[in-house]
Amino acid sequence: MLLENKTAVIYGGGGTIGGAMAGAFAAEGARVFLVGRTPATLEAAADRIRAAGGQAETAVVDAMDASAVNDHIDAVAEKAGSVDISVNVISQQGIFQPLADISTPDFVAAIGNALATQLITTKAAARHMVDQESGVLLFFGGSDPAHSIPGLGNVQVGMDAIESLRRQWATELAPHGVRTVTLLSGGIIDSFPDIPEMEAARQGIVNASPFKRAATTADVGRVAAFVASEQGRSIASTQVNISFGACYG
Repeated sequence: MLLENKTAVIYGGGGTIGGAMAGAFAAEGARVFLVGRTPATLEAAADRIRAAGGQAETAVVDAMDASAVNDHIDAVAEKAGSVDISVNVISQQGIFQPLADISTPDFVAAIGNALATQLITTKAAARHMVDQESGVLLFFGGSDPAHSIPGLGNVQVGMDAIESLRRQWATELAPHGVRTVTLLSGGIIDSFPDIPEMEAARQGIVNASPFKRAATTADVGRVAAFVASEQGRSIASTQVNISFGACYG
């Protein structure tokens, strides 16, 4: 198995993307720690993993609370012996409107919160990974400067900002053996809110691909597990494009 004896911490592990990653990690032998704010969704994801024979534990932690995040990851490291993979895919405040219709305070708050939680969780994991001289920090969403889709409001702007943050982490952590990799998705349409307003965005993602296809949550999990494994060890300080050719970033 690709991730046997590895420890993975997934912030937002009860969500669609986080659950897909956690399930794929566990299927490849990792011990997964699902973190979030909603016990019911965390336990549901963990139960699915356990039913499939995997190892999963849950913790209710606010990923905007640096003290709580640090306490939790220290406990994980003590219990499991290492922190090998960390990924933050907690739900962000997506304001799916034209930029002209979004209030400035709402826009700034949404972007600021997205960056803050990524900084908090990455700092926490990086402390242990630097000490270990190994580890993989995964990011999700990515940046594609060549394309944009109307109606995504703050969402792609936030992803661009997080990708910039990831690049800075890469320069600082690579000398310590820590890999930073973003999955550039172009949008995972089976994870979008099931509302009529999202139909145009879904179709736009499919139409942007020369294959007229879009990656699924299952694709996200499989690629994430490979990238985080030793077989993906040469993939570092970069984005991995899983967009069916829709993105060029």
